Amino acid sequence: MGPREPETGAGFTPPPPRTDGEAVLPPPPERRQGVRRGRFQSRRARLALALTGGLMALLCVGGVGTFFVLYDEATEIKRTEPDAVVDSYLAATLVSRNDDEAALYQCKSGGDFQELMQFRDDTLKREKDFSVGIAVSWSSLDVKVTGSSGTVGADLKRTIAGQGGRDSSAWQFTVVDQDGWRVCGATKID
Repeated sequence: MGPREPETGAGFTPPPPRTDGEAVLPPPPERRQGVRRGRFQSRRARLALALTGGLMALLCVGGVGTFFVLYDEATEIKRTEPDAVVDSYLAATLVSRNDDEAALYQCKSGGDFQELMQFRDDTLKREKDFSVGIAVSWSSLDVKVTGSSGTVGADLKRTIAGQGGRDSSAWQFTVVDQDGWRVCGATKID
């Protein structure tokens, strides 16, 4: 006959406490060879878990740091060369037609962009009046720099999409080095 299951339930009453003053301790659990203890009860398992967790946390922090650096470099506004700034300014003003983006390339204060805004408004009016798309491109960026100021010349071309109509005009952009090059003016020269 094997060991009995402990009695439980509504009719079960625990044995009375001992009266001789000694505490009743449960018998020690049997230790059987080859039987594993709980999954993380051994010191070696806890150490391995802690090391693995620490390594994973380190990799995550390193990944976030790498992502931040790469994102920062990819979105940084490049103002190291005057012609690159004029190119970016023209793309923002005439292609994207985004004044907020164009402001990133303009002088910190002031600047004369009235003629270029009239050129853009005229392009928009022609698109609306004739129901056509007009693409604006530029070429021949000619840089002349003296110290912390200079000019960049460019030929602006408007082309009617699908019809080949085109007009071209020469422009001069004033640039100033203010913590990187910035466009401070645009003037049509012909």
